[in-house]
Amino acid sequence: MFGTTGNTRAGAGGQGSKKTKKKKRLSKMKSTSGKYTMTCMAREDHGQPIFGCQFNNRLKPGEPKILATVGSNRVTIYECSSDGKLKVLQVFADPDTEETFYCCTWTEDGKGKSLLAAAGARGIIRIFSPAEAACVKHFLGHGNAVNDLIIHPSDHNLLLSASKDHSLRLWNILTEYCVAIFGGVEGHRDEVLAADIKITGSHIVSCGMDHSLKVWKLNKPELQKTINLSYTYNQRATRPFPTVKENFPEFSTRDIHRNYVDCTKWHGDFVFSKSCEHNIVCWKAGKTFQTWDEVNFSTTETTIILRLDITDCDIWFMRFSMDIKQNVLALGNVKGKCFVYDLSSTDPNQISHNVLTNQKCNAAIRQTAFSRDGNTLVFVCDDATIWRWDVTNNDTLPEDTS
Repeated sequence: MFGTTGNTRAGAGGQGSKKTKKKKRLSKMKSTSGKYTMTCMAREDHGQPIFGCQFNNRLKPGEPKILATVGSNRVTIYECSSDGKLKVLQVFADPDTEETFYCCTWTEDGKGKSLLAAAGARGIIRIFSPAEAACVKHFLGHGNAVNDLIIHPSDHNLLLSASKDHSLRLWNILTEYCVAIFGGVEGHRDEVLAADIKITGSHIVSCGMDHSLKVWKLNKPELQKTINLSYTYNQRATRPFPTVKENFPEFSTRDIHRNYVDCTKWHGDFVFSKSCEHNIVCWKAGKTFQTWDEVNFSTTETTIILRLDITDCDIWFMRFSMDIKQNVLALGNVKGKCFVYDLSSTDPNQISHNVLTNQKCNAAIRQTAFSRDGNTLVFVCDDATIWRWDVTNNDTLPEDTS
């Protein structure tokens, strides 16, 4: 999977060299940039790129900051302790040594206990229970690798997956039904690399190797009816569950980017998306005053709101993140520098940014993640390292009590 061709995650200028360190090493050091201080670095002993990281932001304020990382055939759970360290809590290793996990996301079961979903090259979605220290469920259906996983913002049982098989699937992980498949006639023509669900739960945005961004309507009556049915359908029924096949997105464009689109996020009614073109673009379909309900498949116009420039970011599968309030955005580059943008300005032309650097961090940063309170930023790299940065005391963000 990790050859030297431009169509691999570690290729096209990526720094996918293996390390020979056999022990997980934690080092405490300090490096400041703006309001952030680098407090800790960890190196995972598999020596392979770490492709994903996610904080469990479903935990209540005051509870420990729990982080998950995925790389090689490992899923590792850490605690970001108050003294600035990374403490390993659990490690799950897939029995297939050829598996490579690409993505993960947190949710919870019906009793409020945390669950962690992870998937990768084999196309199998695994659900891990930290409380039981086991993989409690797995989902098969995709015909190739799974590149991204997203939990529905208001229904913690609904999991969206984006795959190399050109499709997205919506799963009910409680009842284990595939609710819907997004793809087909007007779907993606190549790997789907990323997706996101709007905070209202009404729309999905997806992006991929076909250079396109597509918006799918999730609040259609037929889809809502099928979601409700997935909770009540008789598992002993002779007929299989009536999965919805959604072939037509509400909107599709190839006008925003000219290369692989490997990350996208909703920001209110706007969409942020990134390609291998050294920038992130904020845009929306149609005119700025149009709502998404007024946009349809015949709409061809797009309005670009702003571009955030970043240097040395020309390889794919490098993903940005936002804090829970969507006031801050962080994205790394191939040289180990992390660009942090302040989105709180009302004037797009006044958006400022800091660059987080450390002389020992020089590998491609694959993904970033913010803690629930926004005071801790973590990013993971191609050389199996994890870097923790914290907001300095005099610039501490207000505690989120929601």
